[in-house]
Amino acid sequence: MSPGGGPAGEAPVMMVLRGPGLGGLLTAVPALRALRRAHPEHRIVLAAPASLAGLLPLIGAVDELLDVAGPGPLPPVPSPDIAVNLHDGSPQSIAALRRTHPGRLLTHAHPGFPDVPGPSWSQDAHEVRRWCDLLGWYGIAADPADLALKVPLPGEPAPVVVHPGAAGPARRWPPERFALVSFVLRQAGHDVVITGSAGGRALAEHVASLACLPETSVLAGRTDLGELAALVARARLVICGDTGVARLATALATPSVVLFGPVSPARWGPPPGSHVSLWAGRSGDLYGNLPDEGLLEIGVRDVLGAAVNLLEVRAR
Repeated sequence: MSPGGGPAGEAPVMMVLRGPGLGGLLTAVPALRALRRAHPEHRIVLAAPASLAGLLPLIGAVDELLDVAGPGPLPPVPSPDIAVNLHDGSPQSIAALRRTHPGRLLTHAHPGFPDVPGPSWSQDAHEVRRWCDLLGWYGIAADPADLALKVPLPGEPAPVVVHPGAAGPARRWPPERFALVSFVLRQAGHDVVITGSAGGRALAEHVASLACLPETSVLAGRTDLGELAALVARARLVICGDTGVARLATALATPSVVLFGPVSPARWGPPPGSHVSLWAGRSGDLYGNLPDEGLLEIGVRDVLGAAVNLLEVRAR
């Protein structure tokens, strides 16, 4: 094996760890593209959940996906020429990449690894800028605005996409409220569909039933990641909580209304313009077992008002 993990003559390998789900990967897109520009001769291997493979052709900066969830550990791999920690600032992620014995490690500094250089971790940094600033510390220029995906070819005019699910209970606005928003928009003449994962199908069916939507409006569990991206790309509007679908709407330039709580939009929110971030102004427990109190302060009228305004702007 030559340095970089392959036989002599093969391209050197860059291992990039980014173990969260859909939203986590999308916030790392500018950093991934910056790494590609800075190291065009490298084969970039992204350590991320296998479920995200369908998104890679839309990003255009990754050569291979290694199925890894969270901060690792990574499966046994040949030593990469460069390892990049885009997962977090935890000792677990740093240790996982160090165990690959890279020629060079790009990561945030951590007191548990005094021999590893890097910038300090900022808890309040926006997730997109965090990774751009990390690379900037190492002399690699990254543009936080470089979020756009290669949009799939649009199909028929698409509906308003309502996505009621979220990774944890604290981020889930009540289904009854999503249903009322969906019902009002349907009564106003908009085609509405309810999306979600296969595990979120029961929730999507519940919302659709309360909103008096037909069974065909429930797309949860019926779209793979590529199909979901194509749907969002041609949607008139996306309404959702602080989830990966919100980041997908940003990347595909689809107007969105995003409900934040317990985490501030200053950390995960979309850029201003055709996106509206609704937030009560206070943070809470991300791992709580009930919807965040601040999230519950966002009312149906707040969401409908933002949605109608964006739909009117798009219609013009």
